[in-house]
Amino acid sequence: MIAGWERFLPWRRLRRLGILGMNRRNADYIMRYNPRRLYPLVDDKLKTKRLALAAGVPVPDLYEVVEIQRQIPALHERLERYPEGFVVKPSRGSGGEGILVITGCARGGYRKSSGAVIGREEFEFHVSNILSGLYSLGGLPDSALIERRVDFDPVFQNVSYQGVPDIRTIVFRGVPVMAMIRLPTRISDGKANLHQGAIGVGIDLSSGCTLAGAWKESVLDQHPDTGGRIVGLKIPHWETILRLSAACADLVGLGYIGVDVVLDRRLGPLMLEMNARPGLAIQIANRAGLLQRLSQVEAMAKIPTSLEERIALAKRLAESKEI
Repeated sequence: MIAGWERFLPWRRLRRLGILGMNRRNADYIMRYNPRRLYPLVDDKLKTKRLALAAGVPVPDLYEVVEIQRQIPALHERLERYPEGFVVKPSRGSGGEGILVITGCARGGYRKSSGAVIGREEFEFHVSNILSGLYSLGGLPDSALIERRVDFDPVFQNVSYQGVPDIRTIVFRGVPVMAMIRLPTRISDGKANLHQGAIGVGIDLSSGCTLAGAWKESVLDQHPDTGGRIVGLKIPHWETILRLSAACADLVGLGYIGVDVVLDRRLGPLMLEMNARPGLAIQIANRAGLLQRLSQVEAMAKIPTSLEERIALAKRLAESKEI
């Protein structure tokens, strides 16, 4: 996404705007603050979920884990227990690839969030592809996770197309520094994935209110499919989301991390997954660079230990326009 900006803006102007590029992100933040030995804790979603459950971090319920091909045919009978639907995802997938959202059973198959129906054979083929490593990091053999489908908070009813929005927060040294909400669209097939066509909408850290959205190369104030206004939306449970994001960074011990949270209608904020290499499009969604925010936190000799103090720090810096 940053490459898109570079087509129109000279690199000196990007620097003045404080835009963080991929090379600097990798060298100055990921390599420096994220010990390589800790990557498996976030690269493997099954390990992440088990770690979160042991620590009492709220996550979507895990229904099934499929690890070998011969387990696939027996899935259909067990999945009948979940008429409200479920989500199938690769344990070591990346970029949102391989995720299949099922809203319920249909005659001879399953109904996707888009409304299309896939047969049992196609469903088995998809799970088989996950196990073969088609969607995994490095193409290595993988496991398939089947978990509870989130019933998203009604506040997003008019700004999401057939899918569940999620909130990505960048946490640096335990302090939230930037956040956005990703809204599914028709193009993204109901998935909250920017690379597949979801909308990135910046969030003011101090208030939890949404800013303008970024979609393709356009700035939006309305959802292109629903017509709902995406600016000025107050995110429910904002304080809890910030605390949950900071707590997840503590849980895995990574200094520079992206934490994805979803808002369930009944259960509230749930940690969906974490990313040791969070993308840079969050800067476009916020129409602001990360460098100044990261520099402010990096320059601090001591970071508060309590979650409450760190959230207060993040809000105070945001209100003062320092981040």
